[in-house]
Amino acid sequence: MNKIQEMNMLFGTTKPIIGMLHLKPLPGSPIYDGKGLGKVIDVALKDAQALVDGGVNALQVENYNDPSYFPNDAPPETISALTIVAHEVRKRFPKIPMGICLLADPEASIAVAHCVGAQYIRATFFTEASVDVSGLVTRLPHAILRYRKFLDPSVKILADVHIKHSAPLGVRPIEEAAYDAAYFLADAIIISGKHTGMPTNIEEVKRVKKVLPEFPVYIGSGINAKSVEEFFEYADGAICGSSLKCDGISTNEVDVNRVKEFMNVVEKIRKKQK
Repeated sequence: MNKIQEMNMLFGTTKPIIGMLHLKPLPGSPIYDGKGLGKVIDVALKDAQALVDGGVNALQVENYNDPSYFPNDAPPETISALTIVAHEVRKRFPKIPMGICLLADPEASIAVAHCVGAQYIRATFFTEASVDVSGLVTRLPHAILRYRKFLDPSVKILADVHIKHSAPLGVRPIEEAAYDAAYFLADAIIISGKHTGMPTNIEEVKRVKKVLPEFPVYIGSGINAKSVEEFFEYADGAICGSSLKCDGISTNEVDVNRVKEFMNVVEKIRKKQK
């Protein structure tokens, strides 16, 4: 079994679609309203219900609305809050695969994933040192991997390369960065556009798939009902957020009709590619 088959088994399908739960601002965020987690949980559960009803294959919990996040080590209030919200989502939806993306701290993400029973994390930074909107990010893959082995080896790592809103310190082709992330034990590669909601460069996807033909490569931003067929000629799955929201705006609530429209297109692609 290669890695693509392994991840398809996790998500229960080929070409899995991961629906984003962009949490409202958490305690500690500069735009947190100071009113506790009640509304944050309510919105997350409502969005999760719309994503599940629309047919996505997994959910991903992320502190997306915390400008700006910590570049290396998330603070305790963020870790605590995200864990509580993710736990409520897991209780409501115990069977659907779930992931954690605690920006930008993969080790804290692994801890949350283990505590709430999530199956994977998104490591926005894994093998690359980068200049990010929050500062200099210097992730240590050896530490991430050893921490995962210590706490919960079952947690999968979906690793971004040339992640949006940043630039790697070492300028080199994206396919080389992707090869290194796979070599250093990531379970899947994510390729995204320059910013949230912006389209991924399909030529970069082609280049990465050329060097990693049997390794899962997922689209990390900008995919929609019109572009998914072209991307899925090469990519093995996708993380979807903005295009599934009302009016396609990332900060709006999930639109179940947009989700259903998108998933209907995806299902036709799956049938065609069998």
